[in-house]
Amino acid sequence: MRYRFNQYLLDVDTLELSHAGAPLHAEPQVIALLALLIANHERTVTKQEILEKIWSGRVVSEAALSSRVKMLRQLLGDDGRKQQYIRTVHKRGFRWASDVQTETPDPSLSIDRATDLRSKNRSDPGVESRSIDGVMKQPEHVQDNNPAVVVLPFSNLSSEPGQDYLSDGLTTDITGHLAKHRWIDVVARNTAFGYRDKAVDVSKIGKDLGVSYVVEGSVQRAVNRVRITVNLIHSETRHSVWTERFDREIEDIFALQDEITEMIAARLEPEIGYAERNRVVQSRPNDLRSWDRFHLGVYHFYKFTAKDNREAQRLLRESYEIDPHFADAHVWWAYSLVLGMVYWDTAPTPELLDAALNACDKAIVQDRRNATFHALRARVLLARGEYDLAIAENNKAIQLNPTLAVAHCALGDSLAYEGRYEEAIKCFEKSIALSPNDPQLWAFYTYGALALIFKHDYEKALAWVDLARSIPNYQYWTNAHRIVALSYLGRVQDTRKVIESLYQDVPGFSLSFVREKFFFLKDQQQVEHYLQG
Repeated sequence: MRYRFNQYLLDVDTLELSHAGAPLHAEPQVIALLALLIANHERTVTKQEILEKIWSGRVVSEAALSSRVKMLRQLLGDDGRKQQYIRTVHKRGFRWASDVQTETPDPSLSIDRATDLRSKNRSDPGVESRSIDGVMKQPEHVQDNNPAVVVLPFSNLSSEPGQDYLSDGLTTDITGHLAKHRWIDVVARNTAFGYRDKAVDVSKIGKDLGVSYVVEGSVQRAVNRVRITVNLIHSETRHSVWTERFDREIEDIFALQDEITEMIAARLEPEIGYAERNRVVQSRPNDLRSWDRFHLGVYHFYKFTAKDNREAQRLLRESYEIDPHFADAHVWWAYSLVLGMVYWDTAPTPELLDAALNACDKAIVQDRRNATFHALRARVLLARGEYDLAIAENNKAIQLNPTLAVAHCALGDSLAYEGRYEEAIKCFEKSIALSPNDPQLWAFYTYGALALIFKHDYEKALAWVDLARSIPNYQYWTNAHRIVALSYLGRVQDTRKVIESLYQDVPGFSLSFVREKFFFLKDQQQVEHYLQG
């Protein structure tokens, strides 16, 4: 059965939604809700019906339903004011508000059929472990190859018990955002909610659920302020990997929930990745499997030195040679190759750039919904000077995972090289806000500074490179950008110490070196402007 409305096409048999031929991605539960509303477009579907059919009658807060409706409206470009597609019927439920065409003469989809859509996802072995709907059961085991995490129900520390909906909503949405990272297995929401108000040791939770990491937190609301604390714990060692506290004014509770959820999810992913890479290094087996070589390769990748980059390329190449179907190894090898060209001693030959693109294509064939794969493919396209394709690929990555900070940064790069500086700066600012603990934070600032130099905004460029220089693993291009910004500001004397530092990092740094490393810039005016500085 397929339904058309405006330029949207919903295929209920495959759980696929597209707009003007382009696929749209959302949680299966959101698509099931869409199918339920469309199938019953002639009447109001009550909240109770939705809870019974989408949540199988399980007890969930009304905030969970509101969250799904909001996600569906955002997916369709709708909102609570316009109600172009989903109309709220006060105190009763929701009704489909747009004309619908049925693609086939099959009988109309019943409510029960809409519920059965969830079972369609069981053909995808990754769906159950990442589901946040609380309907699917927790899988019998978690794959050994992926770090697994459970988000426990956040504690409500407010004086009013009625504030549980806020802590429940945050728990649900953080689970959903983490589930978009395809290399992390996330325990289903309702399985995690089984631990509500129970004093259970995290190591026991880890053994019971087969997870390596536990996220716990608390929410405290007082009048118009809210304080949210989050803690990421390694279940085996019981050590806290990362903790953060958020203090905010409450003006729009749902906007606040979205903001904090987005920030937490963006911060958790790099922290989990960092912990996993170090686990592999500290407990290195004698016979490394493909997965271990992959994480060792990424560990060296984030060292950001010429030697470590070569080692990363070697390990990642060996990883996909051992297991040609290990998609992550293909794309990260391609990314390490490109950074080797931009920063160190890998020659940017057409043959290597073709090989990098081919590696990304192999990965995406295996998982077309992996946002990171699309973001890294965009990096390769950028190095090839194919800016339009890079922009499209980054937009696809952001559509799949709006919290993926590296995709926002990469999109900023692509826009900057096209001369679209205002748009580019907004992308860099978004990446920095999303992931202030990111291993590549120095790069977010440094790439943004280059765009600001091209924009002739030297004061802000200088401020950004100074922020990048405060991060221990920043690279030599940061100092090079600082010299250019200082020179255009007429502060030639201030460049002397920076020049000394630059020569220590790259003794052979020269204008010809810059020309060689800027191989990906098509606008020669940008190159000459930089060289003049």
